[in-house]
Amino acid sequence: MSPLTRRQLSDTVGALGWRLVLGAIYTEVLAPSMSDAVAAASHAVAAAGRDAARHLAIDIRADRAVLRLRSADSATATERDLELAQALSQALAARGFELTTGGAVQAVEIAIDALDIAAVRPFWKAITDYEDEPGPSDLNAGLVDPFGRGPAIWFQQMDSPRPQRNRIHLDIDVPHDVATARIEAALAAGGTLLSDDAAPAFWVLADAEGNEACICTWQGRD
Repeated sequence: MSPLTRRQLSDTVGALGWRLVLGAIYTEVLAPSMSDAVAAASHAVAAAGRDAARHLAIDIRADRAVLRLRSADSATATERDLELAQALSQALAARGFELTTGGAVQAVEIAIDALDIAAVRPFWKAITDYEDEPGPSDLNAGLVDPFGRGPAIWFQQMDSPRPQRNRIHLDIDVPHDVATARIEAALAAGGTLLSDDAAPAFWVLADAEGNEACICTWQGRD
């Protein structure tokens, strides 16, 4: 079976109230209290059944539960995740829960520029106690928190030293339909747009002292 393109994933889940971000599909379930958020999470786990352990991750907060679907085996969203998104959406809607894609849907990566990735990667793996990203993914030789708490780390190949700029920067992966608003907010807060050459895959911005960060989406990567 051919892998799904990012466009296919995004188009399929968009109408269900989910968004594709960094190889996973996310939604938020709004709740009036933390106990209600726990109840929503419980319903989601029940709807996912035996697939919950290998596909579903949940972050519970006082007013919402953030659901993420991605295959643990392939490190990306699959056709089974699309089926689960539909099943979870129906199960939660039937119990009166509202699904949305607000501000909690994003993924942060730490990007490390390196001339010799093989030389520096073991240090970062050891010092963070991270694991290798399984399977092909949107990360290049990526490292991930095995417990899903910290941001992913990926390594960007450099061709020559660049002492004039920061060598570590944040990539903020957001739903494709909020990227423009996030960029405008960063510019209004004193930032500068350095490059949109790779947009809509990513835009390079900098703070008032030139430290860089990127706003990223799934678009333009297939």
